[in-house]
Amino acid sequence: MRKAIATVSLSGTLDEKLAAIAAAKFRGVEIFENDLLSFNGKPADVRRMAADLGLDIIAFQPFRDFEGMPPERRAKVFDRAERKFDLMQELGCDLLLICSNVSPESLGGIDRAAADLRELGERAARRGYRVGFEALAWGRHINDYRDSWEAVRRADHKAIGLVLDSFHILVRKSPLEAIRSIPRDRIFIVQVADAPLLDMDYLSWSRHFRNFPGQGDLPLLDFMTALQATEFEGPLSLEIFNDQFRAGSARSVAVDGHRSLIYLLDQLRARTGMAVPDLPRVPPRAACLGTEFIEFAIDEGIAPQFETLLLGLGFHRAGLHRSKSVTHWRQGDINLVVNTEKEGFAHSFNITHGTAVCALALRVEDAAATIDRATRLLDQPFHQAVGPGELDIPAVRGLGGSLVYFVDAKSPLGKLWDIDFEKTGEGGAGAGLTVIDHISQSMHYEEMLTWLLFYNSLLDVAKAPEQEIVDPGGLVKSQVVQSADGSLRLVLNASQSQRTLSSRFLSETFGSGVQHIAFATDNLLETVKHLRARGVKLLPVPENYYDDLEAKIDIPAEQLAVFRANSILYDRDGSAEYFQAYTETFDGRFFFEIVERRGYRGFGAGNAAIRLAAQARQVKEAEVLSR
Repeated sequence: MRKAIATVSLSGTLDEKLAAIAAAKFRGVEIFENDLLSFNGKPADVRRMAADLGLDIIAFQPFRDFEGMPPERRAKVFDRAERKFDLMQELGCDLLLICSNVSPESLGGIDRAAADLRELGERAARRGYRVGFEALAWGRHINDYRDSWEAVRRADHKAIGLVLDSFHILVRKSPLEAIRSIPRDRIFIVQVADAPLLDMDYLSWSRHFRNFPGQGDLPLLDFMTALQATEFEGPLSLEIFNDQFRAGSARSVAVDGHRSLIYLLDQLRARTGMAVPDLPRVPPRAACLGTEFIEFAIDEGIAPQFETLLLGLGFHRAGLHRSKSVTHWRQGDINLVVNTEKEGFAHSFNITHGTAVCALALRVEDAAATIDRATRLLDQPFHQAVGPGELDIPAVRGLGGSLVYFVDAKSPLGKLWDIDFEKTGEGGAGAGLTVIDHISQSMHYEEMLTWLLFYNSLLDVAKAPEQEIVDPGGLVKSQVVQSADGSLRLVLNASQSQRTLSSRFLSETFGSGVQHIAFATDNLLETVKHLRARGVKLLPVPENYYDDLEAKIDIPAEQLAVFRANSILYDRDGSAEYFQAYTETFDGRFFFEIVERRGYRGFGAGNAAIRLAAQARQVKEAEVLSR
């Protein structure tokens, strides 16, 4: 299947869109009529631009309100079609896409539609063109692909073929079995789009909320499996209408699009076991075994203050890097790296973002296979100079320009702490922290789908249902991706409001990144006692929260008193329980959460608004004091 994308999927002018599509390594493009009409040049100029970029113009679209028009309007419709053929001649394109009629003037009947298509096929064939017919989900008379296929079948003309669009088929929940019996040479093009499951009219849904495969909730793989049975080898094109994409970078969105098709076809091959044309073998999604380390880029001036916080949290200096100003901090199975180098990646990251998490290292089964998959998915590899005998840890660029490293136990990477670091011999009793429970990343609203696709396509994770969290400054959209066993949990947050804590974080750090890290403990109360004894300040929880908690959940009075005294948040799901406490925000940038799970699988979503309100209150108090 030849991978392509429609220009309507991207922001910018037509020349900018074509450049972005070519840079993303597509070879085919559908020209959307509005892009051509607004272009400051001739169709022949577009043809030359596309050729210079190595792009084939595979289709011109859309041609609307064609079939079934009343006799007095029919001649005008065919005149319009001839004008489109003239444009196609200048564009160097041989396929015109027609969507089913939505005009209230149109007349129904499959035979009437077939007759119109047959005549148009005759006209197209005389000029060496083809016509693809597509059923819109909101078409007046034809809104099901089975009816559009029947019209094409009855037209019985070699220049007339079918357009299959996954969105129009799947949102109507049309049965997919009939696709299998369609001859592959009668399918001229397949357009794919995913979308969230929404309760709204098809037109609004289509025009604003389509997204790339892997970013939504439609059963795209079922659609592709049915298509695979036809042995279709023609163009597989992305046609996406999405407000976030129109607000984003055309180049990054185009790369996301190509990545999504590679991921979709890889899933198809894994499900069916059949060869997929135009797709080299890709290693499977990486099984993530946990977070090996989190690296902080910190200026020397503030490093002592941060290290004091780490000591208060129960961490100890476990190692010093053999050639760099980098310290390894450890507690339980948690590894933190503090980088105060004055050159290199972390230093550059610190200059740009200030005190921040500059890298995550994920523990996988096979680091080499993971970086291979990442490269094939068009993720951006990263390399930097290493000292003699030191490890070159494979990495790709992550959120906000940070890094995602990959380590495994089967290679020397599994001995990272022995090879690259000298042990200090220091130890400590710790505060009961055991593992990294989850990592929360805040990002610009238009980036959310990009990073959802990044993690889902690369790692063997699943996404939880999207949630909206109430912040005093507005709503925050939250999406969790996690491995089946919970060894990796990532919480992605974004807000359209500039007043939320998430958006303020983006302003403070000049970009997206890790806003908070949750550590697990087996006994939160004991851990909190350790932290307070060591001077760690916890986020105060308002008294009203505990009054409401007492009313909602049957909790013994003495236990509720302990929660109040120790600023502990609580949630219960059946017999499962969740305990939470938060540190105050460090340097106005990030904060830590301590959690205890007793069979609980969520993230205490009901408590998030309380935490956000408490943090917003502290921000206001700090602003008042600084005046």
